Amino acid sequence: IALFNVLLWPVVTRLMLRFVVFSLGFFTFLLNGLFFYLASFFVTGVVFRNLLVAIVSALLVGVFNTLIANLLSIDDDAAFYRSTVERTMRRLRSSKPAKSYPGALFLEIDGCSETIFRRAIDEGYMPNMARWLHTGSHRIVGWETDLSCQTGAAQAGILHGNNHNIPAFRWVEKANHNRVISSNGPKDSPLIEQRISDGNGLLARAGAARANLFSGNAQDDLMVYSTLTSLSQFYRPSYYVFFSNPYNFLRTMTLVVGEVLRELWECRRQIRRGVWPRIPEKRRGVYPWVRAIATILLRDMSVYTLVDDIFQGKADAIYATFYAYDEVAHHSGVEDRDAFVVLHELDKAFARIERATHEADRFYHVVVLADHGQSKGATFKQRYGVTLKDLVVSLLPAAIKTHHELDTHEGWGHVGALVTEVAHAQGESKVMNRAVERVTRKRTLDGEVLVGPEYQQERDEQAGRQVAPKDAELIVLASGNLGLIYFTAWQERMTLEQIDAAFPNLIPGLITHPGIGFIMVRSHQYGPLALGAEGVYHLQSGQIEGENPLAVFSSYLPQHLLRTDSFEHVPDILVNSFYDPAKDEAAAFEELIGFHGGAGGNQSLPFLFVPSHWAIDADGPIVGAEEVHRRLKRQLAALRDGTAEL
Repeated sequence: IALFNVLLWPVVTRLMLRFVVFSLGFFTFLLNGLFFYLASFFVTGVVFRNLLVAIVSALLVGVFNTLIANLLSIDDDAAFYRSTVERTMRRLRSSKPAKSYPGALFLEIDGCSETIFRRAIDEGYMPNMARWLHTGSHRIVGWETDLSCQTGAAQAGILHGNNHNIPAFRWVEKANHNRVISSNGPKDSPLIEQRISDGNGLLARAGAARANLFSGNAQDDLMVYSTLTSLSQFYRPSYYVFFSNPYNFLRTMTLVVGEVLRELWECRRQIRRGVWPRIPEKRRGVYPWVRAIATILLRDMSVYTLVDDIFQGKADAIYATFYAYDEVAHHSGVEDRDAFVVLHELDKAFARIERATHEADRFYHVVVLADHGQSKGATFKQRYGVTLKDLVVSLLPAAIKTHHELDTHEGWGHVGALVTEVAHAQGESKVMNRAVERVTRKRTLDGEVLVGPEYQQERDEQAGRQVAPKDAELIVLASGNLGLIYFTAWQERMTLEQIDAAFPNLIPGLITHPGIGFIMVRSHQYGPLALGAEGVYHLQSGQIEGENPLAVFSSYLPQHLLRTDSFEHVPDILVNSFYDPAKDEAAAFEELIGFHGGAGGNQSLPFLFVPSHWAIDADGPIVGAEEVHRRLKRQLAALRDGTAEL
């Protein structure tokens, strides 16, 4: 068997790579089983009844090896180094000299605030990050996001230097038949990048983008939402490194199954111990598998890809997103031990990447950063028994056709994008394309394959069980603890005076509700206003009447709101939940207990963990994702020009 793996496995997997990748590696199970079956003809005493038995045996051997390695605490990093880094070094070593200046590698931990990052270091969950900090190689620099603290606005700002006209994770464009634009929509993210890009993004000069929402104008991109135009980008040498070793993939798949079991255990633990808040109803069904894909499969694929990038040494800047913490913290809680264990595993992954930077011919500075944080608290519905949509409708004088989207399904977005590309890919396996197209025909709308909750929502709209956006008179959206309310009978944004005339109970009912901290509207007479239960903040003049409704929030919030007010698609009414600084709690309008998207708490306070000599904060506090872009861009230019300290 070992001889077959050495001689035949690399050849066969390279020839069959497109099938291996499309099956997310499960095809390797079949190949490994085939080698077991062939070996039985040459080894006395080894007999398999049929090929299926050989496949199952190969799978069990791989699973057993992984379990024994974990139970006996065998050095997993050493195994990774031998199976991946050394092979990559041999494959990519060349006589071509490396570039004379170092590159930069940006590793984004999606959704991790500065507070949580520091706590993970202090409590021993991230020993490698602690080593960087305590040896003085790196330092932590905090920064503040824009009002919309979510990946769409944050990565648009960081990677492209422009997040104008992105008021939330999703928004309504009234003039476009009430189209709801979603930051991670397979059709929407390319449209957003087209709008925000000037061609000179963070990665425009010899850059590489990995598993991001936007490309940063990188010429070399992989698993990037906004540029996912052909399945051929998945058939890359870096993925060959991952899939061509049966041990590597079997190990990863075993860990995926283990992560599913762990999610089931952690959910039961919270129920058993009475942890509150908790959302067990959101952790059922396929969620454990969605979590496992984010925390294990995508993480391992990204690490292999980045090691490959480092040894090639072609890219001046590489930016990769790791979604694991964000996914788990949404459902388990930002401070739950479950979320900290995810950070521990990311710490080990980053150490593997760091080791590659020391072995490669070209050195890369490693920067760990977050695009936003997360805030905590029981949801709006858990606290008050109604959703934001229910509250709004109850304050209107008559029944009104309403469309609402109060949940975000990022995991299913990954699946839908991939299946859509497979079904319509050009120049790939026609047999594969036709098979997928037949299976997905009933789930395809305007060329996009709908899966998961989006498919059910579309069915409900077609059956009349839910109002479609184009037919709605009222649209209510949620982005964490930020709510957006649109009345579509008015093509332009409604003024405060128009809202009061048409819906006299709405504004008073919203601002006096205990779950709402403030709302933002535009007055024809006074301009943009932030209204609270006991006071008004005039955003243009800074004048305050009564109690300041923004007093418990960031001092930068008035300028964030004033900027958002200028956006083309800002809602008629922008709603932000309450924030209790004593408890450090807010309330999401989505059913998530760790959330981000609006104002209040650590959701707007991420971090940059940069080489200590990078004077990234020399010009003062960093406020807004666009400012992060400007300062990182300047540092990359200094590396290229040789003016930066190495």
